[in-house]
This record gives sequence, structure tokens and C-alpha cells, in this order.
Amino acid sequence: MYYFFAGVLGSFVGSLLNVCIIRIPKEESIVWPPSHCRYCGHGLSWWENIPVVSYIVLMGRCRRCKRPISPRYIIVELLTIFLSVALWWRYPDVRFYLAYFILLVAPLVIISFIDMAHRIIPDVISLPGIAAGLAVNVLLAGKSGYAAAAIDSVMGMLVGGGFLFVVAVAYEKIKKCEGLGGGDVKLAAMLGAFFGWRAAIFILLISSVLGSLMGVALILIWRKNTKYAIPFGPFLAAGGLVYLFFGQRLINWYLGFF
Repeated sequence: MYYFFAGVLGSFVGSLLNVCIIRIPKEESIVWPPSHCRYCGHGLSWWENIPVVSYIVLMGRCRRCKRPISPRYIIVELLTIFLSVALWWRYPDVRFYLAYFILLVAPLVIISFIDMAHRIIPDVISLPGIAAGLAVNVLLAGKSGYAAAAIDSVMGMLVGGGFLFVVAVAYEKIKKCEGLGGGDVKLAAMLGAFFGWRAAIFILLISSVLGSLMGVALILIWRKNTKYAIPFGPFLAAGGLVYLFFGQRLINWYLGFF
């Protein structure tokens, strides 16, 4: 029953995330106007707004103008359902589940899809995310660990954001062009705030490996050159999710060799 409710919540949150992904880069309100076709302006009825189901029933097309609806809508909804259910499996405690799902996982999905489409990471998500990370890390630590958690969060911001800031400045000085944007720096600081400085190192390592593998794939398979711009935000988000679900276990497994 808990998994069912996690899936239902994930579906409706995923529907809202689609609105954010479309409207935030355009600086539009996510509340008004109500959901509508981006081509003909047709206002969606309630049954056209049911996550996943409506896309399948409408066969991926607007009911009025028959123009195709981006498959991104159903992809985001299915991804959010999966992450919601997986998060309850990993943290079967309402406090941890809601804190991480609403304040971390959902923003990471928005950031990833916006960065892939527009090569930007909106400050309206990452900056409040830093404050949310600090609050979550402290509040979930319990009374005996407030101070230590706060220090760990601040150190995580400095390590995560600071390392990428140094890399970005050094790259720009050497290559005479921008390699990492300020949005990546703020996102790394946000993840550091949620998980602390040790996790920030782990996340930077994982995201760098994933980004490098994608870069090699683009060169070998899709024949892109080495100057092809790859958004780094989705890889940082993936690194954060890997740590959220498996980070401590992976670290313990690695340290077990020594």
C-alpha cells in the first residue's frame, strides 16, 4: 500500500515537474494559465491531465489540433514514479522520504531536463536547494547532531561548489572559453549541502566518470568533436542520486579493500 501511494504521488509530482520544465526557462508562471496545448492553446480537461494515462489515451497527440505531444511528458512522469517508489524502498520513513523526494529528487529531475534542453540550471531551483539541503541535513540528524550536521553541510557546499568553481576558472584561463557554468557550481554546492563534504567528493567523482563516458560515446558513436558542449547538470544529478540510494554502501564496500 505504501508503494502504491508513493507511485501515485510520484505520478502527480511528475506532471507538475513537466510544467516547471517548460515554464521556468521562459520565466512563466507555473500556476497560470492552466495546462494547455502549446500549439493551439486548447485548455486541457481534467481527464487529459491524468499522468501517464492521458498520454496513452490521447496517443501522444493534442485532442484538438492533433499535433504531437513531446514524449518528454510521459518520460518525466514515469521517471518520477520510479524514483518515488525506489525512494520509499530505500527510506521507508515518511520524514526521510518526503524530505528527499520533494526537496531533492524532484528538483534534480527539473534541473536535468532543463539543462539538457537549454544548457542552463535556473538559480530559482539551485539556490533555494542549497538552503533546503542545509535544513534537511540538520533536521534529520536529530538533536544530538545538529551542530555537526550544520558544519558538514557548510563544508559540503564549500567542497562541492568550490572545487567546480576552481575548475571552471582554471579551464577558462587555459582554454579562453567557458567550460563549466555557474549553474553547475551552485548545483554541486546544493548536493554538498544535502550530504556533506565526503559525499560531495564522491558525487563529483561519479559525475565526472559518467560525463567522461558520455563524452567518449559521443566522439566514437555519434562522431562529435572534442569541443561539443555536454550539459554537466544531469551527470551531477545522477551522481547525487547514486549517493542517495547507494553512496554509503559503495563507500563501505570500497573501504573494505583496505
